[in-house]
Amino acid sequence: MDQKSNSFLETEKIGRLMRKYSVPCIISLLVAALYNIVDQILIANADYLGSYGNAANTVVFPLTIVALAFAVMIGDGCCAFVSISLGAGKLEDAHRSVGNAILLCIICSIIITAAYLIFMDPILTLFGGKVNSQTYECAKEYFLWITLGIPFYMFGQAANPIIRSDGSPRFAMAATVLGAVINIILDPIFIFPLQMGMKGAAVATVMGQIVTALLSLWYFCHMKAVKLGKHSFGLWPGLMKRFLILGLTSFLAQISLVISMAAVQNMCTKYGAIDPVFGQQEYAQNESACYTAFAVKSFRIYLCMMILATVNKGTFIYLQAMGKAIESTVISLTREIIFGVALPIILPVFFGLDGLLYSFPAADILTFIIACVIIRSTCRELSS
Repeated sequence: MDQKSNSFLETEKIGRLMRKYSVPCIISLLVAALYNIVDQILIANADYLGSYGNAANTVVFPLTIVALAFAVMIGDGCCAFVSISLGAGKLEDAHRSVGNAILLCIICSIIITAAYLIFMDPILTLFGGKVNSQTYECAKEYFLWITLGIPFYMFGQAANPIIRSDGSPRFAMAATVLGAVINIILDPIFIFPLQMGMKGAAVATVMGQIVTALLSLWYFCHMKAVKLGKHSFGLWPGLMKRFLILGLTSFLAQISLVISMAAVQNMCTKYGAIDPVFGQQEYAQNESACYTAFAVKSFRIYLCMMILATVNKGTFIYLQAMGKAIESTVISLTREIIFGVALPIILPVFFGLDGLLYSFPAADILTFIIACVIIRSTCRELSS
């Protein structure tokens, strides 16, 4: 085991370490978001898909977040545990946790894939896929192929933070970027010249995820600070529990986001049907300029408190890295469950669709206040 390869974490200046790790991480997250953004843009511009294709993509997206929730719980938890173990000189715990994480990710991905394939119809119905027949057919086709790629998607997402913890944030970034580039190249080819529709968009996404997964697998065979061997792979419940607790915040942040999305999508269906504009028959069945105007309005309101949202997310991660899983979990659940679900249900009762839109910035403001209080308390504790 080459412990020296990670020794710079003890001696390097904080500012340089921040740049070394934060910049690739930020780029990785931005690029990962391109998968869904590119799909939405190209689907919207395909005459034979249009808003029905966009609606189908929106229905399926939360279901990919469920898979992501398990992946980041495993990956982020292992990442934090590896860093703590290396700092304490516990190399045995470090390499065994990585082996455990890999096996656990594979098992979870297979279970989720099977569940999605078996219960496809009720799952799509739950997330609003049957709002009309066109949306359902598009969602079903997209969901099938996305589901088949879940093992690769989860493996790549779980591996990314583990690779960073091994001292290779640039490689983690490169693996994510290359997968996204593959998706960006193949998406327009499959959707337009080949006319593959939702299947084409999904297949392009899965192929990008496969590339990221294969690169991550290659890295695991060439790790620096943590060397994997046959004795690294096994399921040790005690060890698993220790790093999964550290990743619990990441899991809850993602899974609660799915619950929030489900609430928002159902409220959109309910209050959209009685809205004076979108409740009219001609707007429900056809492409309309009203949708564009509403999208612009939604975009502006939803993002108006994005600065506070980034602070909130940074607070979750900071507390998680400090080993304060309980505090991090409390803030995360407060944002996504208490505010993220309750406000979208309550505010539309008084303000209709506008209430639904303003529930997002309201949740960020309230969470920011709580985050400031907890961070202040944590800083006092560290300085005492």
